[in-house]
Amino acid sequence: MAEPTQSDEPIVIKKYANRRLYNTAKSSYVTLENLSQMVRDGEDFVVHDAKSGEDITRSVLAQIIFEAESKGNTMLPTNFLRQLIALYGDSLQGVVPGYLDASMETFTKNQEAMRAQISSAFGANPAIANLESLARTNMEWFENAMRMFSPFPGAVGGKESAGEKPAEAPKKPRESELDALKSQLSEMQVQLSKLVGKP
Repeated sequence: MAEPTQSDEPIVIKKYANRRLYNTAKSSYVTLENLSQMVRDGEDFVVHDAKSGEDITRSVLAQIIFEAESKGNTMLPTNFLRQLIALYGDSLQGVVPGYLDASMETFTKNQEAMRAQISSAFGANPAIANLESLARTNMEWFENAMRMFSPFPGAVGGKESAGEKPAEAPKKPRESELDALKSQLSEMQVQLSKLVGKP
């Protein structure tokens, strides 16, 4: 298989009003499945509306995910989706992309080692338990990070117990809160390294 071409310019895909997608580099029409394969092959592309020229790459990538999820290839837990939706329009919305990017970057760096571990221990409960534990830990860190920034205690990840007084929001400067997030990301990297057996 040929390696992806190293170019500063991404491939331009045009989307027409009839929803057809046109690969300008290959001068041919493509499907969402073709674009999905391009992502897996490491080919960089952008999608522009053929009429307005608007960059619609994000919505097309989201559509690829939607198609995969609707076909039963589910990866996004319902609780995660609910929390993500709840953060749209929230003051924390700007923090979330960086957090998710850092989490996925760490996961991507370790995915080959994780694949090898799963393959060598396929069907063994310890390997599956480790992955489940990692997923739970990631969600806990995400919820804790959201609680730290939330102006309403208990708004993310659960309700307050009846009769309990709400805890006061931390009165640390924003920089301290960002440092705490960085610290949590570092802990996650340590956990991932332990999972794949790295020192």
